[in-house]
Amino acid sequence: MKIKVINPNTSASMTEQIGATARSIASRETEIMAVNPDMGPVSIEGFYDEALSVIGVLDEIRKGEAQGTDGYVIACFGDPGLYAARELARGPVIGIAEAAMRTAVLLSSEFSIVTTLARTRIIAQHLVDRYGMNQFCRNIRSIDLPVLSIETDTKAQTAILEECYRAIKVDQVGAIVLGCGGMAHLAVQLTQELNVPVIDGVSAAVKLAEAVISLKLKTSKAGSYAFPIAKPYTGIFQSFSSSENP
Repeated sequence: MKIKVINPNTSASMTEQIGATARSIASRETEIMAVNPDMGPVSIEGFYDEALSVIGVLDEIRKGEAQGTDGYVIACFGDPGLYAARELARGPVIGIAEAAMRTAVLLSSEFSIVTTLARTRIIAQHLVDRYGMNQFCRNIRSIDLPVLSIETDTKAQTAILEECYRAIKVDQVGAIVLGCGGMAHLAVQLTQELNVPVIDGVSAAVKLAEAVISLKLKTSKAGSYAFPIAKPYTGIFQSFSSSENP
C-alpha cells in the first residue's frame, strides 16, 4: 500500500524527519511518501499560518489521487484541511491530532497535550472540542518555543521533557500527546524516560491508515465527504476547479 505523509509546512528538513519516523513504524509492505507543499508557511504557528497551509495540503491530495495513493496522513497537529482533504480523497485521510488523541484514550483514562508556542494552545483546544475529548484531556501545555527549534535546539527538547514531567505530576495523567509533528522523533525516548505512553500522532496516524486500508475501506462519498461540487474556480485557484467524481 502507498501512504502519503503530508507535512503542511514547507520545511524540507522537518519533512525528512517526519518521513523517517513514519517509515520506522510502517509495515514492511507499506510505501511511505513524505512530502511538503512548495507553497505556504515555513512553519505553522497560528490561525493565519494554518489557513494558508491548507491549499498546499489539498494540492498534495490531488497529486496523490492521480498517483494512485491508498491513504494520507496530515502531519501537523492542527489537522489543517482535514475535512476538505477527505472530500478529495478516495482512501482514508488521517490527521495526527485526531489519531494521537484517539490512541491516547485507548491507553489511559486521561492525557495532557504538550505543544510548542503558547498561542497555539487554542488551536489544540478547538480540536479537543471537535473530537469529543474534553472528558479525557486534562491540560494543554506549551514550551513556548518555535516549531523549527525542535529539530536542532537541545533546549527545546529539554523543555519538552520537563513539561511532560509536569503534566504527569501536576495534571495526574497517564499519557502524553505530543502536540506537534516536529516532535515525532522524540516519542520513543520520552516514553522510556517517563514510563508512561507518549503518543506521537505521525506514528499513530500511519498505523491507523494502514489498518483502514487493510480492511479495504475508503472514505464514504455518500454524505458530507462526497466529492466537491463541480464548478470553476478563478484567479490563482483556477487549477483547483473540481469535478464531482474525479
